[in-house]
Amino acid sequence: MTGPQSTAGKSTAGAHAGNPLIVIPARMASSRLPGKPLEDIGGAPMIVQVLRRAEEAELGRVVVAAAEKEIADAVTASGGEAVLTDPDLPSGSDRIWQAVNELDPQGRHSIVINVQGDLPTLDPALIRVAYEALIRPGADISTLAAVITDPQERENPNVVKAVAAFPEVAKGETPFARALYFTRATAPWGEGPLYHHIGLYGYRREALSRFVGMPPSQLEQREKLEQLRALEAGMSIEVALVDTVPLGVDTPADLEKARNALGSS
Repeated sequence: MTGPQSTAGKSTAGAHAGNPLIVIPARMASSRLPGKPLEDIGGAPMIVQVLRRAEEAELGRVVVAAAEKEIADAVTASGGEAVLTDPDLPSGSDRIWQAVNELDPQGRHSIVINVQGDLPTLDPALIRVAYEALIRPGADISTLAAVITDPQERENPNVVKAVAAFPEVAKGETPFARALYFTRATAPWGEGPLYHHIGLYGYRREALSRFVGMPPSQLEQREKLEQLRALEAGMSIEVALVDTVPLGVDTPADLEKARNALGSS
């Protein structure tokens, strides 16, 4: 998949179906690493590194949905595009939806990709795969998963599992499947692989509108997994099986790993 290099504030309408808009939600509050969007990694704030990875996906316009002005200022100082959002919004999905409506009230972008703001080493190819999953027939939402290879992760409730039946595909092709469930439990039971859910999402614009307009659902509140709200409402989530789990920066140790990975950039 090819397309023109993204630039700040520039739309690439017509380059890809649905004229994708990549939105990166970011806020300063973090229980384990306060202020992490502005932590220096490889000579740039972390949020700027994430912005660069998203631009490298070459899908279209990339915008940071910032809860605080200091994040927006760091992004614009680097030549990126940012929009300020209500700092009291309850979730990243709500932050993205507010940004989409402010940036594109005319509805020119019918596909929205949600890239978390703490993935500075993200492979841009994963963003493109999330887009490819979303444009498959019948998909309302898309996301990613990878095979769990660490035995300890099978039992770890902090490692969310995607329950899906992926087909066999030819070498080099990406398997896709509909999500049946997401859980912190060890599931499914029996012989076979378990899949580590990767929290990168694509949304049809109308699906995102519907999603944020619904109250938290029963299973969502029980498992503390927002995506279960969509499944309980009958929405379809297409999952792409990829071969790597990106490093999410949640702790000082994660930050050092990211710095080591990007220190020479």
